[in-house]
Amino acid sequence: MANGRDRREPVFDAPATQAGELDFRLSPDDRAGGTMARRRASQDDDRPRRAARPRKAKRRSGRSFFSKLVYAGLVLCLWGVIGVGGIVAYYASQLPPIDQLTVPKRPPNIAVMASDGSLLANRGETGGRTVTLKELPPYLPKAFVAIEDRRFYDHFGIDPIGIARAVYRNLSNSGGLQGGSTLTQQLAKNLFLTQERTASRKIQEAILALWLERNYSKDQILELYLNRVYFGAGAYGVEAAAQRYYGKSARSVSLAEAAVLAGLVQSPSRLAPNRYPERAQARAELVIAAMNELGFITPGMTKTALGDPAEPVRPRGAGSANYAADYVMDVLDDFVGTIESDIVVSTTIEPAMQAAAERVLVEELNAKGQKFNVSQGAIVALQPDGAVKALVGGRNYETSQFNRATAARRQPGSAFKPFVYLTALERGYTPDMVLEDAPVAYKGWAPKNYDRKYRGPITIRDALALSLNTIAVKLNMEVGPKAVVQTAQRLGISSPLQANGSLALGTSEVTPLELVSAYAAFANGGIGVVPYVITQVKTTDGKLIYKRPNSGGLGRVIDPGIVAQMNDMMHNVFVIGTAQKAQIPGWSLAGKTGTTDDYKDAWFVGFSGSLVAGVWLGNDDGALTKRVTGGNLPTEVWHNFMTAALKDQQPVPLPGSERFRTPADVPVASAGADPRYANAGDRSWVQPAPQRRASREKNFFEKLFGL
Repeated sequence: MANGRDRREPVFDAPATQAGELDFRLSPDDRAGGTMARRRASQDDDRPRRAARPRKAKRRSGRSFFSKLVYAGLVLCLWGVIGVGGIVAYYASQLPPIDQLTVPKRPPNIAVMASDGSLLANRGETGGRTVTLKELPPYLPKAFVAIEDRRFYDHFGIDPIGIARAVYRNLSNSGGLQGGSTLTQQLAKNLFLTQERTASRKIQEAILALWLERNYSKDQILELYLNRVYFGAGAYGVEAAAQRYYGKSARSVSLAEAAVLAGLVQSPSRLAPNRYPERAQARAELVIAAMNELGFITPGMTKTALGDPAEPVRPRGAGSANYAADYVMDVLDDFVGTIESDIVVSTTIEPAMQAAAERVLVEELNAKGQKFNVSQGAIVALQPDGAVKALVGGRNYETSQFNRATAARRQPGSAFKPFVYLTALERGYTPDMVLEDAPVAYKGWAPKNYDRKYRGPITIRDALALSLNTIAVKLNMEVGPKAVVQTAQRLGISSPLQANGSLALGTSEVTPLELVSAYAAFANGGIGVVPYVITQVKTTDGKLIYKRPNSGGLGRVIDPGIVAQMNDMMHNVFVIGTAQKAQIPGWSLAGKTGTTDDYKDAWFVGFSGSLVAGVWLGNDDGALTKRVTGGNLPTEVWHNFMTAALKDQQPVPLPGSERFRTPADVPVASAGADPRYANAGDRSWVQPAPQRRASREKNFFEKLFGL
């Protein structure tokens, strides 16, 4: 081995075939496996011609490719099914357990009704009450089926044919009358899901649609859909939409109106009939055509609906009734607990007065607002017992929902003076007592009259009528600011009041509603009132939840004799004072104007024996008006409103009106009488004794300067 003698070199000689070619195939001896290998080799030797094997192998290879292709397809399908099942299972797991799934309760609707039973507004998240299919005209639900899901009564919640048709129309750009989602799928989305457009949401939508179809009948699903779908403008459900766009119940809509509503759900913002009437009508025509094609309506009905298009209505009162409805919602919690179902709230609001209040306010601001730099206003009208008949909280509800009638605290100016004079009368003063209208000062503060003039001796009656600041301040200091605060609070003023010298000039802020409510005690003979707007609350099926008791006021807050004196004095405001142009023939009226020192706020509050009303004008940002006073614009608005509100009513006398004095009731001024009051009659006969006057003035200055 070491010498290489025993080494054997490899030999590559191979036997040759008969053709002389070398044969490199393994011999049986070269194969591993022993006997079996030899037997197989022996069999192979029996087949001398091997040329046929390639042809046989080729045939086997062809069948293998086809088999593999089929097999691969089956495997892919299987994995696809598994994959889809897994995806469905995954997204199904994101939903609540099916056995625990329930249709969410519809948020309750609150229907706010006027005193005559008409609808003022709907409140709540939906904007309208629930309706049943039986309540609706047959063509209304059919309109939704025709345009949104014509195979609604044939499919099982998902409509493959509808999906294929929608895909085809989208790809072919030929448009169409329906989308791929069924009404059931749309309902599932509205009930359980968000509005996002994702594949996962569509899968969950399909799962929930199948669940709905399993648990509810077709009519139940359609009814749910009609009460839950969104129609824009805050309206959920067909009842809310009918009220919003046509001012009527869904039970009363015409075929043309039903077609607009059915077409609207595709795109509420783009097809709103009050904003895009041409788009809405074009869509409605498609709805009517689809209904005709499906045989839901007759050719005659089709022709009528197409020939008489629906016209949306302007909201009643241009939205001002919403201020009253907001006030109702503010106080509703005081009378009812948790609201579980739709309710109907009956109120004291009178539609004609509400409309008149808004009209006169808007007309005045449109005509003179720019000239006088005044942009906003509020009106409150009550019956003498406190029932709110009209409440306008601003110029336009759509642009500003802030309720100035109930929430804006503003200085009342001289409209606060009746509480000062009432306090004085209750302490022994009389309307015909004479005080000196002269300059007054208190610790550097020197209030002046509006016209910067002084009239000398003047009766308390005329001082109030002419709204003299000096006399009001003197009376306030004589009776004490704290006593005046207590008087105002006794009559119903609830806002914080500052017991100081300027209180007499209305520097403490109040709301229009509470100021008008306090004046009601003068109109009803001295009974304090709490303003109220709700008379009763019922469920939609008639169950009584709340009914206002017959009594609910503050009781007697003013002596009847004092009421008569105060009404005489405030009636004088219409006779010789700042509200002369507010007189209404045949009616005995009383009231008081109010203007703040810097012309920020202007008021007039006045009353008859049957109605109390107050007007405020100003600017939300506190900007100064151009000399708007209580005696000009607010008085004009008040007069126009009261003229409309009292029309066709029999005059009702004010409490104590039999004692009222007018210029015609007293002698013409005699020699020596002050000629400045000749038109108001001779007041010299009520001149107090000199010593009494001196004592009163001494008492005033002691309080004024702390002597």
